[in-house]
Amino acid sequence: MIFFNPISNFFTKKHSLLVLIFLLSLSTYSANSNLWQNQIPTEIITSIKDGDSKSLANFFESSIELVVLQTTNIFSKAQAKIILNDFFTRHKPTNFKIIHTGKSADSLYAIGTLKTNDNVFRVYFLLKTKNKTQYIEQLRIEYENE
Repeated sequence: MIFFNPISNFFTKKHSLLVLIFLLSLSTYSANSNLWQNQIPTEIITSIKDGDSKSLANFFESSIELVVLQTTNIFSKAQAKIILNDFFTRHKPTNFKIIHTGKSADSLYAIGTLKTNDNVFRVYFLLKTKNKTQYIEQLRIEYENE
């Protein structure tokens, strides 16, 4: 015969509830910490979406590894701004959406889809933090179907 013990049942439920609350708080902390780590400045996203090479160049270091279709090299900030301005003039952006972000060692990266008036492109950029400021170290714009 099994007897019901209300006191031990109460402590078991209370213990289970405390464990559940603890686990939920850990998962919330972890999720918030990941969001903070993978934070991409909205100004970068807006600059790409608007085709604003001047605003985007504000996030470049003095030199940047740039791949825009067939143009590939390490360029000065000024050169990169001109190349991007030319790209955005030829391919007017209509929409840009980040599809993946992540953290790699001391960097953040994002992969997105850029829709323009004439094509769809895959955009990849790598951000490094220097003196608490995020800079785009590498930027790639390629045809999506490559």
